[in-house]
Amino acid sequence: MKDRLKVGIVGARRGAGHIRPFTTITETEVTAVCDLNEDTLHEVGEQFGIPKRFTDYEEMLADDIDIVVLGTPENLHVPQSISGLEAGKHVISEVTAATSIEQCYELVRAVRESKTKYMMAENKCYTRSGMLIGNMVRQGLFGDIYFGEGEYLHDIKVLHHDSSGNPTWRYYWQVGINRCNYATHSLGPVMDWFGERVVSVCCLGTGVRTDPEHAMEDTVMMLCKTKSGALIKIRIDMLSNRPANSYLSLQGTKGCYEGTRGLGDIEKVWLADYHQPGQWQALADFEEEFLPESWKNPPEEAVKAGDVTEEYFEMRGFVDSIINDTKPPIDVYDAMDLTVPGLVSEESLAQGGKPVEVPDFREID
Repeated sequence: MKDRLKVGIVGARRGAGHIRPFTTITETEVTAVCDLNEDTLHEVGEQFGIPKRFTDYEEMLADDIDIVVLGTPENLHVPQSISGLEAGKHVISEVTAATSIEQCYELVRAVRESKTKYMMAENKCYTRSGMLIGNMVRQGLFGDIYFGEGEYLHDIKVLHHDSSGNPTWRYYWQVGINRCNYATHSLGPVMDWFGERVVSVCCLGTGVRTDPEHAMEDTVMMLCKTKSGALIKIRIDMLSNRPANSYLSLQGTKGCYEGTRGLGDIEKVWLADYHQPGQWQALADFEEEFLPESWKNPPEEAVKAGDVTEEYFEMRGFVDSIINDTKPPIDVYDAMDLTVPGLVSEESLAQGGKPVEVPDFREID
């Protein structure tokens, strides 16, 4: 393998968050950026000193790059992933992996036929507290886990139109379809804790009250049944008038975890092996014993660059999979496990909350 893998970023504004991790990682360098908006393209290019700048994605693919990072609208992720794979590039795509079941089939088949790597960039699977909880689960501190929940509450109505009043991609693909869309940020860490896929979902909404212009109901609630029979509750709300918050929780036979609700709240746990009934303790108190080594003693390259972040660990894992020719941390099947429940929730909502099966893309021909 060459000394340094060359990285191209597609979607300069949204993809800019991935530039620093690839600059930090010893084996990579960002050499190209692509965006339809020339002002944004050159602004980001100048900010990070990126020499090659493209307004045409196919032209960038023809350049001497090894990795493509897709920070583009959701509906473009699959066609651009497939183009990148067919051009012999490794692809890491922002969430969600796809916007339809048909796209999922297309993506899985393309990855199977490719000689390069594909990964979905779900950074919430790499947070400090999420990885701490995961390690505590694996050590048995929560006993048999059977319930988890995730909430993504983010009023982003301001992003549904551009400065001229024209609808943006979010207008069509985030709130233009009535389903539990954009669920991967909430579902990702919880599914990591359970270590199994969702096999069925049922979904209900509150109705369209706040912003009648959109098809998506204000709050959408999706109940997910896992292979072992555990239950995961996911709430998505990108329309209600309220402060933003992301919340996670977990319940097992020997312990439970609750995330934050704002106003100085802290993450907390109750564990039967450590506490009396009804006694909470700060989650941070368990970091010294149970925080994964990657966070406790991060690689020197990240410390030197001041980039010990979830995005760094995410990209470091992807690069390692390329260098060592191993499975990417969130490969195409994991990406389907996180994306497809939200897609099929549309059918459940349309049928008044009827349970709908979640297909396993490992089994498709």
